[in-house]
Amino acid sequence: MKVVIFAGGRGTRISEESSLRPKPMIEIGGKPILWHIMKIYAAYGHTEFIVCLGYKAWMIKEYFANYFLHNADITVDLANNSIEVHRNSAEPFKISLIDTGLDTMTAGRLKRVLPFVGNETFMLTYGDGVCNVNLDDLVKFHKESGKICTMTAIQATSRFGVIEMQEDGTIDSFEEKPADSGTWINGGFFVIEPEIAKYLHDDADDIMWERQPMDDLAADRQIGAFRHHDFWKCMDTLRDKEELENLWQTDPIWKKW
Repeated sequence: MKVVIFAGGRGTRISEESSLRPKPMIEIGGKPILWHIMKIYAAYGHTEFIVCLGYKAWMIKEYFANYFLHNADITVDLANNSIEVHRNSAEPFKISLIDTGLDTMTAGRLKRVLPFVGNETFMLTYGDGVCNVNLDDLVKFHKESGKICTMTAIQATSRFGVIEMQEDGTIDSFEEKPADSGTWINGGFFVIEPEIAKYLHDDADDIMWERQPMDDLAADRQIGAFRHHDFWKCMDTLRDKEELENLWQTDPIWKKW
């Protein structure tokens, strides 16, 4: 199954890094987070990717164009203008890198790459989040639902500690960043049918995927939620990057390979 990845945004909330490179190219453990996302899908046999480019698209193109060279041991013979490859660790990826415009919104980016998807079920995610969702279970759930779109839903975590108190204001306890707020949010990792095309209108370039298309799918009862109760993390800020880096060094929960 082909995997579409949104990788064209500017990532303004992590501008310390994204001013220099596209957000999906920010590294965790010496590899772009985009690579980590691809590895998650590849662990389940999904190795064909369609990457929606925009901001600093050339950097992502150059990274993958030179991927084999950067991940191999080589001998360069300048006299003969030849390169001998001794060992390589290239991935079995097939990647279509599609420039979908600098300021195009996500609905427009998706609409622009549909010709590369073809008339088949595909997967979609964002280029800044990792997760340990079971993709086999996700696909099975989607097929059994019969809906056009299935979204992985995750429970929002609080960025702040919360307090438990009585009516008169007496504090009973403190809880540091509770993991379960009782609220479900969009965690990405979609499975989508080709019928999605009719929800991507002519003005899609100016519309977020999370607005009109998903609202219309909900109105038609054509979008379902696959509840994921385990690890999910979006790299939205520099603090998120540091947390992911620490996890990679200690407990890389999303590493399925």
